[in-house]
Amino acid sequence: MALKQVSSEFTGVQKSAILLIALGPERSANIFKHLKEDEIEQLTLEIANTRSIAPSTKEAILDEFYQVCLAQQYIAEGGITYAKDLLEKALGAEKAKEVLGKLTASLQVRPFEFVRKTDANQLLNFIQDEHPQTIALILSYLSAGQAATIISSLTPDKQADVAKRIAQMDRTSPDVIKEVERVLERKLSSLVNQDYTIAGGVDAIVDILNTVDRGTERHILENLELEEPELADEIRKKMFVFEDIITLDDKSIQRVLREVDNNELAVALKSTTEEVQSIIFNNLSKRLAAMIREDMEFMGPVRLKDVEEAQQKIVNIIRKLEDSAEIIISRGGGDEIVV
Repeated sequence: MALKQVSSEFTGVQKSAILLIALGPERSANIFKHLKEDEIEQLTLEIANTRSIAPSTKEAILDEFYQVCLAQQYIAEGGITYAKDLLEKALGAEKAKEVLGKLTASLQVRPFEFVRKTDANQLLNFIQDEHPQTIALILSYLSAGQAATIISSLTPDKQADVAKRIAQMDRTSPDVIKEVERVLERKLSSLVNQDYTIAGGVDAIVDILNTVDRGTERHILENLELEEPELADEIRKKMFVFEDIITLDDKSIQRVLREVDNNELAVALKSTTEEVQSIIFNNLSKRLAAMIREDMEFMGPVRLKDVEEAQQKIVNIIRKLEDSAEIIISRGGGDEIVV
């Protein structure tokens, strides 16, 4: 049975059900773990309603599944042109066209997937003169390490501008993504789903800033504070969460704790992990650690809001000591930066 015939005779759900039946219960169960509840219900109902499958149908659907997986892998590795060339060699021109047509209608490849495998310094040479919004969109789809390398190498003014645009980015239309991909002279992902694609946001720029060197981070945040003070404050709050205190060395933790009110510390520790509590108590005197444990035990339930406020006060102390060069925090780039 030809691919075209299979595609026209059966719906996507029917073909998926037949595929799962062909794969057997154990493999199907593993696949179900990655599906949503409504998808599982839909497939389960379809499987239950499937009485018999002709061997030729089963073989054709398995063959289609294999070809589509192969095509998607090729696209992820090198784009549509690369996939087309390999598929034509493997399947012939007509079959390759069928498979790619099927993919265009149904599958999604992450935008800029090929760029994610490109050396960051090479990519920098290609995009550094682009508009800040274009750079922001591209960096949003890169790993934090790649994005950090690129943003660190931009001019100071462009660093802050790009960081702001990443933080404020929410959803980007497929048409815009395709246009940027054309600017990069790579048709990396023409199969973008017609729903808007989520990229960027505060978490994205936080990941990048946590990876760049302290000088770049400081410059970007200082510029953001001038242009977008509320945004800069939101980013700062996310850059070092209370639980990250365990990444500090003992000397730095002890310096921080000297500035912390004991009652605030007891409240802050109420919802933390045993690991965090253990590290903090190990950096207190036995007498003080026992006293704070006792306070935690007898204070009873505490509102989550109060716990978070106490933790944020301690984080603010950490940031203050960091800015005054009184503690050392490990940063991206393999250095330990004293700030």
